[in-house]
Amino acid sequence: MIATYLIVSGFTNSGPEHWQTFIQRKYGNVVRVEQDDWNRPSADWVEKLAQTINDTEGDIVLLGHSCGAVAVSQWAIAHSVDRVKALVLVAPADVDAEEAIEPIKQQRPLPTKNLGYKSLLIHSDNDEHLDESRACELASQWGCKAHLITGGGHLHTAAGYGEWLEGERLIENFTGIPFICTEGRE
Repeated sequence: MIATYLIVSGFTNSGPEHWQTFIQRKYGNVVRVEQDDWNRPSADWVEKLAQTINDTEGDIVLLGHSCGAVAVSQWAIAHSVDRVKALVLVAPADVDAEEAIEPIKQQRPLPTKNLGYKSLLIHSDNDEHLDESRACELASQWGCKAHLITGGGHLHTAAGYGEWLEGERLIENFTGIPFICTEGRE
């Protein structure tokens, strides 16, 4: 099955060396959801995601990181779209945590029930924005398969996650939907 992967980046967007950017550059069936303000995660992000889904033809996989994964979860709880085949939530930020940084608290609250989609939550045991026990709790509440990466931090550039081939394989194996190389791309 061919589908479009919609990348939903987190707070401040994913820079040029982030794994999401590598995936977007390498594959022709990957599109980034563009937010109006990358420094203010809010309900506007969910609206922009909904608009992008509506504007995208064919089947879709949502691939969110950090606050982008939060936006995906908030979208999922409010929408049922058959064309959305899977959700991949990588290191969702715990915006409800007392110690969450101020700008991401605007995204509160996190959903507390099943998201209603085939879902994978990828997390680490030392993420500064999502405690491991909280990740397991969210995976259970949201009906996600959980995948632990030992020592992965927030699974972003600063934690060493540039080109992430293991992550690409994990995502493809879970979704059953390949990333498609396009002529002219890496």
